[in-house]
Amino acid sequence: MKSIKLYLIAAMGLAGLGLFSCSESFLDIEPKTSLFDENFYATQADAELALIGCYDGWQRTSSDADVSFYLLSEVMSDQCFGGVGIGDDRNYQAIDRFDLSQAPAYSDLGNNLWKSYYRGIFRCNKLLQELDNISWNGADEAAQLANRNRVEGETRVLRAILYFDMVRLFGNIPLLTEPTEANVPQANPDEVYALIADDLLFGAENIPSDAYPKANAAENDGRITAWAAKALLGRVYLYYTGYFEKSDLVGKVNAQQALGHLEDVINSQEYDLVSEFKDLWPASSIVVTTDEEGNRVAESSGAYKRGNVESVLVKKFNYTQDYNGNMDGNRWMVMLGLRNHSTFPYGRGWGACTVHPKVAAAFGNGDLRRAASLIDLAGEGLEDGFESLTEQREYTGYTIKKYTPMSKWEEGADGTLTLVDEVSGLGEGDFQTSQYQDWVIIRYADVLLMAAELGSANAASYLNKVRQRAYTSEGAVGEGYTEVAPSAANILKERELEFAFEGIRYWDLLRQGIDYAAGVVAEDGGVEVLSGGNDDQVVIKAADFREKKGLFQIPQTQITLSNKVLKQNAGW
Repeated sequence: MKSIKLYLIAAMGLAGLGLFSCSESFLDIEPKTSLFDENFYATQADAELALIGCYDGWQRTSSDADVSFYLLSEVMSDQCFGGVGIGDDRNYQAIDRFDLSQAPAYSDLGNNLWKSYYRGIFRCNKLLQELDNISWNGADEAAQLANRNRVEGETRVLRAILYFDMVRLFGNIPLLTEPTEANVPQANPDEVYALIADDLLFGAENIPSDAYPKANAAENDGRITAWAAKALLGRVYLYYTGYFEKSDLVGKVNAQQALGHLEDVINSQEYDLVSEFKDLWPASSIVVTTDEEGNRVAESSGAYKRGNVESVLVKKFNYTQDYNGNMDGNRWMVMLGLRNHSTFPYGRGWGACTVHPKVAAAFGNGDLRRAASLIDLAGEGLEDGFESLTEQREYTGYTIKKYTPMSKWEEGADGTLTLVDEVSGLGEGDFQTSQYQDWVIIRYADVLLMAAELGSANAASYLNKVRQRAYTSEGAVGEGYTEVAPSAANILKERELEFAFEGIRYWDLLRQGIDYAAGVVAEDGGVEVLSGGNDDQVVIKAADFREKKGLFQIPQTQITLSNKVLKQNAGW
């Protein structure tokens, strides 16, 4: 009996996919029971099903990895420490400090992540390989080509995203453009960036601008659009030219072209800033008060909603992930919860990514992003009730709010309230596997600030539009707001505050140069923290960072499986 291919299995199961929970029609594809190479990739319906499998492959890089790209981006940055529990292994400290002596046995820090990304790349490559074998819908050749180009565009942008994450993390990776079992050596990063640029340009030019309108976000949220491809081109251009000190993106995109793509997104009128910053995030949108029994309760549930007007590209999740093979949850979010402690509206978790105190101090007077971005336990009156403080490593008094697990009150038959995980009662979900908050990859605010950084004629307007929103509540601009000039320093400072804890800061540092990033990330003098309730210090040596050039460890398992064709990054 022939085995069903992995990429087809993933594309088939509607309940297991759960990619776009608010869009039933997006997954309204009749399951098949016998999908093999010889009877698949024949019709456009097959191609659409395989494309969902590619989205699923991207989603699974967050659902089944040992450490996610998001967590690595935060732990390696200057805004968070490794944290976790006092009794846990020190692998997060090895990552945070760029020092494997913290956990010498961890030679495979990202092995599952590596495998997951290449599974996703395989799915994209397989679909791209089969495009010529598919009978495309359409009354004429032009319509058929348009259908093919849309599917190819989405697939290539997904592949570009996967490769962009990998090449930033590891620097030196195998470049696979078709399914293969060959033992492929690492490519020059320029070759990887050339493929990324080509894929994004194809998507920008060939996904119809009206394919997935924002006005129909209930069905389209999470789909790759031409605007997402253009925004990603800006991000890739800025990172590549900064990190490698080049003037253009491997000869394929120059500064004016990158800016032009960003201005296209702005002029599309598909996007805007959400009126209040706090409403971008579930936890921060909730206004908390105290009831007669002294319980923290919601005074207002806020205006947060999925698919909001500011989201240019999001990775979607659902709450139905379980321990039986369904993989659609935001698996890394549980790491960010308060260590074994819930206090409305925040849920429990494993205490990773404790926030550096300097971040709390960086926001100016009246900047509403501070309260929306981080949990200030003392400031919110929660520190005394944090019973698990003695279990927490590298406690600073601050943790991430933007992506914290949630809790809620559940009323019993006798009317009593019990604080439970927010996922309780939703299918088979539990707080570990079934966090389902979407990860926002690119917001409209990012598009504005990238365009300002690239020298738009409207740079001052773009920068100050983002700044003004940071001080605005209920339509009024509060005390502390001032307009600033669109200098490089002002724009990068705004990015530091606007995108705190969104997986962006680390890459913004690296693109300003290894030495600069080392100077910001390093804590040679140590930062005072509490571990298990006792005094502790976090020391990050600039020399360790420089030696590794900001890159992550290539898993030893992959080096061994390649018969040492793959070479380890310096310092690891």
